[in-house]
Amino acid sequence: MKRAATIGLDIAKDVFQAHGADKNGETVFNRKLRRSELLEFFQNLPKCTIGIEACGTAHHWARSIKRFGHDVRLIHPLYVKPFVKRDKTDANDAEAINEALTRKTMRFVAIKSAEQQAAALSFRLRSLLIRQRAQMANSLRSHLAEFGIIIAGSGFVRVTAAATEALGKKSVIPREAHAAFNHFIDQIKATNDRILQLERQILDQAKHDETIQRLMTIPGVGPMVATAITSMAPSASTFRSARHFAAWVGLTPRNYSSGGIQVLGHVTKMGNGQLRALLVTGAISVLNHAKAEDQRPSWLIRLKRRRPYKVAAVALANKIARVVWAILMRGGTYEASRGDNLARSPV
Repeated sequence: MKRAATIGLDIAKDVFQAHGADKNGETVFNRKLRRSELLEFFQNLPKCTIGIEACGTAHHWARSIKRFGHDVRLIHPLYVKPFVKRDKTDANDAEAINEALTRKTMRFVAIKSAEQQAAALSFRLRSLLIRQRAQMANSLRSHLAEFGIIIAGSGFVRVTAAATEALGKKSVIPREAHAAFNHFIDQIKATNDRILQLERQILDQAKHDETIQRLMTIPGVGPMVATAITSMAPSASTFRSARHFAAWVGLTPRNYSSGGIQVLGHVTKMGNGQLRALLVTGAISVLNHAKAEDQRPSWLIRLKRRRPYKVAAVALANKIARVVWAILMRGGTYEASRGDNLARSPV
């Protein structure tokens, strides 16, 4: 049998498909593998280049196969889709991954280490708990409305306080419902305590990391944002420029060009959603503190005057992302030029 130069590996939970091709692109094999057979199969193969679609488990398999000396590369699923022929099957998917792997202009996803994935887990858990806290608060609010208790404003603190007050009035809520409402209140408070505990752990980590401290010199980048960047983003050297990093986060506009006419649309939102949300939140904080009465209106003030508020916030988040890349690549800290805060970034 001919030696495979490239292999496209379609991964799943139990059944995997491997498509091998020689250096001329001719198919050598396209076989199905069980989970228990996968590592032994690649351990016995001569060294070659292996492509895998980037997904949740792809980083684990990439690290495991790389130990055998293979060159493993992760490809974004959107870049593989154009190469799928006719119907979607495991065999066709593996062949498409192999074909995408051989393209000279193909872009690859950086393989994350186990430590990077572990660091990002705290942020994912925090985001999940925040959503659960909001869901329970909204549910509690709606159940209180069934008994004629309408809560003005938002926030789980206001909702739990109103529920506690209503439970103290025996004539407002029937006794049969007290146990359920108390469970809502206790669960919201317990979830909030877990969120605060996670945030304390993240803040403690930020105090002892030199890179995080340097990133925190950027306006709009606090301990949460800086720690998220170091935990979720790949190495800055992975990106060719600051714009490529901002594009990875999903903060650059979508480009629609045809016939020499260029139209820029909404931001792509293609990257890490949690990191993008944190950067936009930091940008909103900077935008809220921008002083319009300054004698020398900065880039930020001028942007705030001529563009809608949310558009200005996303544009500022884009600039913050570019400054983050510059500091990660070149070292040092952020210094505002002539007091013009973020008006002239070092990018």
